Amino acid sequence: MTTTRAAPSIAHVALIGLFVTALTTAQVTASKILAFELPVAIPLAGAELVLPGAALAYALTFLASDCYAELYGRKAAQIVVNVAFAMNFVVLALVWSTIAAPASATTPVGAGEFAAVLGPAANIVAGSLIAYLVSQNWDVIVFHWIREYTDGERLWLRNIGSTASSQAIDTVIFVSIAFAIAPLVFGVGNALQPEAVIGLMIGQYLLKLAIAVADTPVVYAIVALARSRSDDGLEEPTSA
Repeated sequence: MTTTRAAPSIAHVALIGLFVTALTTAQVTASKILAFELPVAIPLAGAELVLPGAALAYALTFLASDCYAELYGRKAAQIVVNVAFAMNFVVLALVWSTIAAPASATTPVGAGEFAAVLGPAANIVAGSLIAYLVSQNWDVIVFHWIREYTDGERLWLRNIGSTASSQAIDTVIFVSIAFAIAPLVFGVGNALQPEAVIGLMIGQYLLKLAIAVADTPVVYAIVALARSRSDDGLEEPTSA
């Protein structure tokens, strides 16, 4: 007699899909540096908030991983985090193989332009590989440490606390490697000056911190919706 495995729930697939989509998007958008005018000047950053284009996409990975960790537990969350880590190598291989492939004479985008836009992805991936592995695993560990410390209460605290600390680690490692160290090592792109690197760190972290606070109601909503529709492998619900 054969047994039939239950199909994964929509929440299960959707959260993994969001995590991987946001992570992949972050890899290919990070080389563009954004700048937003601020009403007041910030120490070390000035009156302009400067951050990598991947900041928003990467922040969504923490939203997805926190929801997933809350619903499916620490072990399942770390599996997703570490499998997605390996997928970074797939991104790197696909980007560089496409750059190396010969271009048609009819291509609407020249080989040089294509390499100039996507070539820095090597620096981005190099920075994100280390930053991602450290910060995402830290996020899951801290999330569940706070969960155990508060007896499963205060979801808002573990969402903000784990994300705020892990984003600080991620930002310092990622910006240092992607925009200062890797360009010198790989000879791809231009290494930024120290003051520009610090500005990027401040801008990226401020945005990520703001998102971590703002997305807390979203985390509550996703967790509540998932628990109301499916009990497929979900951890026991706790009070807020």
